[in-house]
Amino acid sequence: MRPDYVVIGEASELNVKIGQRGRAEIKLEVFGKPAHSANPEKGINAVYKMCKLIEEIRKLKVTHHDVLGDGIMELTDIKSSPYPGASVVPEYCLATYDRRLLTGETKESVLKPLQDLLAKMSSADPELKAKVSFAVGEEKCYTGNKIKGERFFPGWLYDKDADFIQAVVLELRKMGYTPEITKYNFCTNGSHYAGEAKIKTIGLGPSRENLAHTKNEYIDLDQLFKVTECYYGVMQAWTKK
Repeated sequence: MRPDYVVIGEASELNVKIGQRGRAEIKLEVFGKPAHSANPEKGINAVYKMCKLIEEIRKLKVTHHDVLGDGIMELTDIKSSPYPGASVVPEYCLATYDRRLLTGETKESVLKPLQDLLAKMSSADPELKAKVSFAVGEEKCYTGNKIKGERFFPGWLYDKDADFIQAVVLELRKMGYTPEITKYNFCTNGSHYAGEAKIKTIGLGPSRENLAHTKNEYIDLDQLFKVTECYYGVMQAWTKK
């Protein structure tokens, strides 16, 4: 199915969300050479090489969008192998980065600064063997089938004056609501509907964004009841001839 419109039900405090930064999960891999830790000079410690890469990555200039903000790239985890490394120089190291995506950014444009950095550092250090790629996710569906894909979820943003957005805002105001037109600070499945499928999308939901993924996340019943009315208003706005 391909709907004409999509409503993201993530928290918005009954405001109308028209965009968000996307998200990519980036894998940085370094390949060393194992050796006994009593003779480290006979190996290549992948963790030491990774540490140098991490420091240089922190110096890279982040992308910026006047509405969505910075294209953040943050280190989220690091692992070495073998683990536990009992008396063994680690031959492999994996670092994972969370990259927040802006509109117009592609898989190629996101990886290029990292690929250029690796090429430059490998040229200066022949022992450095590294590669960068997007993490791949695999999920099992309720049907039993498995879906697999790179963890790259585009950013998206609509003009606040777009007809389908203004129609919703006007209808909600007629109903007595006072929605602001704003954006999400986190990533939603609008990355697929708006960012990839190019379907007209808005966000409208109960509760506050800063409660999402917290220990005591909750929704006020007042907002829960009101948002059901708002969804009726959205349908009214989009079905008027």
